[in-house]
Amino acid sequence: MHDFKLGDCLGRTQERHDHFSLQATRRIAATFNAPPPTEGQELPWLWHWCFFDDCVDSHGLGPDGHPKLGEFMPAAHGRHRMWAGSRLDFIHPLYIGAQARRKTTITHLQEKHGRTGSLLFVTLTHEYWLGEQLCVREAQDIVYREPSPPKLAAGDPLPLAQWSEPISADPLLLFRYSALTFNAHRIHYDWPYATQAEGYPGLVVHGPLTATLNLAAFTRANPLAHVRRFSFRGVRPLIAPGEFIVAGHHTRHGAADLWAGDTTGISQCATVEFD
Repeated sequence: MHDFKLGDCLGRTQERHDHFSLQATRRIAATFNAPPPTEGQELPWLWHWCFFDDCVDSHGLGPDGHPKLGEFMPAAHGRHRMWAGSRLDFIHPLYIGAQARRKTTITHLQEKHGRTGSLLFVTLTHEYWLGEQLCVREAQDIVYREPSPPKLAAGDPLPLAQWSEPISADPLLLFRYSALTFNAHRIHYDWPYATQAEGYPGLVVHGPLTATLNLAAFTRANPLAHVRRFSFRGVRPLIAPGEFIVAGHHTRHGAADLWAGDTTGISQCATVEFD
């Protein structure tokens, strides 16, 4: 199946350094219509995804806009790559204006065979540090799938919510988030590519963008909650332009289920644990 050995990738590590600059966080706030941040303020959770990019030049990008793989991540060999979900522990705040580092390790590799062909699951464990203080630990799941029509069938119906917020997914929002994250994946901004090359009915809303909007809605609905853990999992794509909601309800003391979806059903599931 491969002309590379997956075992050679397992345990690889990578370290990145970045600065949670005030200017960059102001751009994030403007994208999310949030109040302008100030130096020294806690970085809202999940905004760290807008930092630590690889800064690959144009010659290092593949036909889908993703960086060519094989040096750190496994080679794609014509497969489509997607961020399937993450599980995060929030240990200590990150701060605007701080210098930080991220240590990444490939901790799990598994090949599976499904109805749409061969799937390669790769788990990256990220650790975000301020000096000697570990602040966030994240397990990020990446899936490589063989080219096939995207899963567009109706999803599970939306549950009854205790809070919800409407989201207008338009090309402008997707473009700005792609710019914030330096993400050149063409399904998010290139309509001909998304519809003709990958078979989507429109542009695809970023999974981490949806997760960030979902957690932000939770914190607005529960302003006294101190978030400790968060996880999300993509179920089916959200398509732009379009309308969807981010919503949730409490399941027990200190825990809630969150979801994102539209009139055709759930597209992303999430959980949050908090004090």
